[in-house]
Amino acid sequence: MPTRRAVTGRSREPRARFAEELRHLRTERGDSLRQLGERLGWDWSLFGKMEKGETVGGPEVVQALDQHYGTPGLLLALWELAVSDQTQFKERYRRYMALEADATSLWHFAVSVLPGLLQTPGYAREVLVAGGFHEPELTQQVEARMGRRVLLDSVDAPPFRVILSEVVLRTTPRDAAVWREQLEYLVSVSERPKITLQVLPFSVGMHGLDSTAVKFLRLPDSRTVAYVENAYRGELVEEHGPVEHLQRAYDAMRDLALSPVESRKFVLSILEEVPCDLVT
Repeated sequence: MPTRRAVTGRSREPRARFAEELRHLRTERGDSLRQLGERLGWDWSLFGKMEKGETVGGPEVVQALDQHYGTPGLLLALWELAVSDQTQFKERYRRYMALEADATSLWHFAVSVLPGLLQTPGYAREVLVAGGFHEPELTQQVEARMGRRVLLDSVDAPPFRVILSEVVLRTTPRDAAVWREQLEYLVSVSERPKITLQVLPFSVGMHGLDSTAVKFLRLPDSRTVAYVENAYRGELVEEHGPVEHLQRAYDAMRDLALSPVESRKFVLSILEEVPCDLVT
């Protein structure tokens, strides 16, 4: 059977195809991005990012676009394919990393493992092995993760707040020496003036981010974006509404967490439970 030729010449990659269709429909209508924003009531820059493939937007804006262009259900169907495309996860994380490098402040919530910015090499290696990494990629990933710590080590490091679920401090590496080194490093960084570390103890019960690790970035243009992830996928969230919803959940949880002083004592108490290697 002969190979099927592309009919439209457009991308077969779902996210790119969605962006291309948005650009095609707008230019065919003769609208500028600003005109589109004024007519639909959304910030025009959102449409620009959607057409560049930087974000896919939310279902509400896509439905409004479908109605505006007279394409009932078409754009929403392309949007559903774009958001479920597994190949986009690494690309979204690469974009998050690029944004992180320019962030003016950062705040994280860790639900099960320490954030990469706070990991020691030994701890990072165990986390990555558990995630299925093998050599030589394993060592490359550990080195890349350690390279990220420069962000917090520099003189002009951005303010960084992290809330650790107690689960993080109870989920230990197999190697006690690795765990001791990691906890000592946590205590050390918690003393830095620009780093605020808090622990969310089991006793607070259920909360709005029970199963969701989230990272927030404040960008130079005063926007805030979020990256949410679980064991299987991650998602860069840039739309104002969803980001604000996540921030409210984070703020409510922060109010339940131990103070920075109490949290440091908590980490030290965990450290005291780690057996020391006896030197003979």
